[in-house]
Amino acid sequence: MNRRHALQQLGAFALLASPAAAVLAQSGSGQGYQVLEPAVPTATKGKIEVIEFFHYGCPHCRDFDPLLEQWKKRLPADISFVRVPAIWGNPQLQALARLYYTFEVTGQVDALHEPVFGAVQDDREPLNTEDGVRAWVGKRGIDTAKFMEAYKSFGVESLVKRADQIARAYKVQGVPTMAVDGRFITSASLTGSHEGTLKQVDSLLARVRSEARKG
Repeated sequence: MNRRHALQQLGAFALLASPAAAVLAQSGSGQGYQVLEPAVPTATKGKIEVIEFFHYGCPHCRDFDPLLEQWKKRLPADISFVRVPAIWGNPQLQALARLYYTFEVTGQVDALHEPVFGAVQDDREPLNTEDGVRAWVGKRGIDTAKFMEAYKSFGVESLVKRADQIARAYKVQGVPTMAVDGRFITSASLTGSHEGTLKQVDSLLARVRSEARKG
């Protein structure tokens, strides 16, 4: 899903697929990935960083998530996997990013990440508002006071700002997009399918390891 459609249709969360990402594919070399120039510095020394860019209003991200979860289960120890919510300067996406990072700091990503896709896309829960988040969390039996304290914390605010900076550095135009080692990006717009995206990530990881062995 591309940035233009996300911003146009976010109010209904009925978001469509990506002409911007298609332009990226046409401008590439015909491979299932693109090379970032310059490379983006990664955060984890001694490991290969893999990032998924996503947002909760994106149906394609929802479809991709179960495949990604299965793929993550077999990641070796030399991989650092990170999710980064796409924001593109939009207040509603910023609020959804804040929700994701609250899950991270409270240790509830595994329990709450997947249900948000349905809450936003099917139930039209107003999780882009503080009152909507409070009500949704309360219905799930979570300590609302502690959760909202984290939601409004400086730490979460800093993570949200950093997410926007990272997505800009990677020139992300659509989601879901995967980034590898700060040097490569790939997506279904480039590979033809979500399964193809993960195969391309595996191929890029093998390339990075091979280059590291050769020095």
